[in-house]
Amino acid sequence: MSDLERYYRVLELEPGATLEEVNQAYKDLVFVWHPDRIPKDNLRLQQKAQDKLKAINEAREKLRSLKIKHQTILSSPPPQEEKPSQTTQKPPKQNSDLSGKDYSRANLSNKDLSGRNLSYANLSGANLSDTFMHKVNLRGANLSEANLFRANLLLADLREANLRGANLIGADLSGTDLRGADLTGARIRSGERLLVKLIGANLAGAIMPDGAIYQ
Repeated sequence: MSDLERYYRVLELEPGATLEEVNQAYKDLVFVWHPDRIPKDNLRLQQKAQDKLKAINEAREKLRSLKIKHQTILSSPPPQEEKPSQTTQKPPKQNSDLSGKDYSRANLSNKDLSGRNLSYANLSGANLSDTFMHKVNLRGANLSEANLFRANLLLADLREANLRGANLIGADLSGTDLRGADLTGARIRSGERLLVKLIGANLAGAIMPDGAIYQ
């Protein structure tokens, strides 16, 4: 079995599934295998869930990259023969530095912001549901009242970020740096059930949703 076939199988899809189908399968499986849905005292199932999520994240990222690359090739115009006097200019690289930008109330749902620098950006009230933000820099960013439902913030930098009143239900904050972040009033539970993934997150000095400072 090739790696490509394995990625489709991990996401329980047939080869050739669309990008939309890949994203939907990813969301469904993350919901099913979220460790917070499994009893904490069942170490075997907890480990299995973490292994499943690792495989699911890898499969989604690989297939997504492949499909975006394929779509770019298909949408690109055919190459034209250059005249000797012409000089070839490379297209500008996509700007990853978005520090200080104003995205208040913007609809960024399902976008891929992984690796971007959004430090001190204004994302208050923004819709970031199902957004992929692996290793994004959100240090000092204003995310108050933002909707981060099922957002993937794996290994993100959220130091001193303002998350007051944000919806974090279903978000993956594994390995995230939340030192000094303000989570006052943030939604992270349904009743007594924690619905945010915080495995390996650094919460030193963070203000928790109930106003207590994490020690």
